[in-house]
Amino acid sequence: MIPERDAAFERDVLALLPDVARFARSLARDPADADDLAQETILQAYRGHHTFRPGSDARRWLFTICRNAFLRGRRRDARLVATEHGEEAELESYAAAVGHAVAERRGEAQLLDRIEVGPAIRRAMDALPAAFRVAVALVDVEGLSYEEAAAVEGVPIGTVRSRLFRARRLLQERLLEHARDAGLAPPHPDDQQEDPS
Repeated sequence: MIPERDAAFERDVLALLPDVARFARSLARDPADADDLAQETILQAYRGHHTFRPGSDARRWLFTICRNAFLRGRRRDARLVATEHGEEAELESYAAAVGHAVAERRGEAQLLDRIEVGPAIRRAMDALPAAFRVAVALVDVEGLSYEEAAAVEGVPIGTVRSRLFRARRLLQERLLEHARDAGLAPPHPDDQQEDPS
């Protein structure tokens, strides 16, 4: 007979499998990798079920396990994410504001309302550095608050905000490129070749 605590744990974990699978797909670039990550998350949850506190947020606990498993698996080939503080962050903020203003002025910001962006969003998400992809998946895809995402990631809330800001800027740039490639916007002036005649 399964003890009541273990039965409740299994029931709560199994109910959250779709959420874990969706979060794993948000993190992993490959469907098979996402399935492996979801399975690893559930396996680790079962192994560490004694660390789960009844009454706490099981979803957040599982997302933390999933995120940690994802990052451990990526450490071997992880790319360095540039510092998120200091002068570089100010330059990133300025560049994002200028980029948005230019897109608005050109009328490009409204283009994304007229095209199918699902595949472009998936490609853009896949191209993000892992730390940025985790932040976007937690806040924008899974709907966690900044505070909850910071708890899952084990980082200060300012780091989550910074990662989200930079990730959203990178996503915006990629989606505008997609609109240009689809012929819905004139080429970026930097991309135009000078006429030799």
